[in-house]
Amino acid sequence: MLPLSEFPIQERRAVRGVFCDIDDTLTTGGRLTADAYAAMERLERAGLQVVPITGRPAGWCDHIARMWPVAAVIGENGAFFFRYDRAARSMRRRYVHDAETRSAQREHLQQIAAAVLAEVPGAAIAADQAYRETDLAIDYCEDVARLPREAVDRIVQLMQAHGLTAKVSSIHVNGWFGGYDKLAMSKVLFAERFATDLDAANARYAYAGDSPNDAPMFGFFANSIGVANVARFDGRMAAEPQYVARAAAGAGFAEIVAHLLGAA
Repeated sequence: MLPLSEFPIQERRAVRGVFCDIDDTLTTGGRLTADAYAAMERLERAGLQVVPITGRPAGWCDHIARMWPVAAVIGENGAFFFRYDRAARSMRRRYVHDAETRSAQREHLQQIAAAVLAEVPGAAIAADQAYRETDLAIDYCEDVARLPREAVDRIVQLMQAHGLTAKVSSIHVNGWFGGYDKLAMSKVLFAERFATDLDAANARYAYAGDSPNDAPMFGFFANSIGVANVARFDGRMAAEPQYVARAAAGAGFAEIVAHLLGAA
């Protein structure tokens, strides 16, 4: 990972949109700071698309799509995108799986949750699980005492043994049925709503993140950037960001935005 200062100015000037994780990338200590929110507004005012991509639930994403200065939001690690059409006052929702499939999967996920909690003392169902439509979130440090790495790895193993795709975020282990991820839904969103082929337009976008579930995005985007706290997952990610900010969490995101807009 190179220092953000080594991000070439000509490549920064070409960026027309920013994808970003939320927890510990936009937020700091579980809160969205004024500086991080203002950085999103600066991007919007400058004409850059902002698309948060998160493991957080559908209930949160409905709010984000409506209330934040964003072009769209991708939630539950790529299970869907929500895009609010302000002119039409209409929410556009696109899921990987249909409603009947999602309902059946939720019942199965409840059974898997019980099995995981029985095997991993100290783990808990994430507080936002009630607002999820497609996945299971096991809390390992958000509202519980931080579990050791071995316990987190055990949660991943148990989810995989039950047929789930499992990914570690900075606060939860998320599990879901299917092979989709943040990158797959990003490509669907831009193809269907913005008539853009992200493979061809890679250099026009940047991605900011902090944890292993961001690895597909880090590996895909040439302009991938970690906030400083990404270092705690060093050696545990399938792909690392090209650059890393000096500051952590929300301050790191604000630093990234200042770096991008300062290249104009």
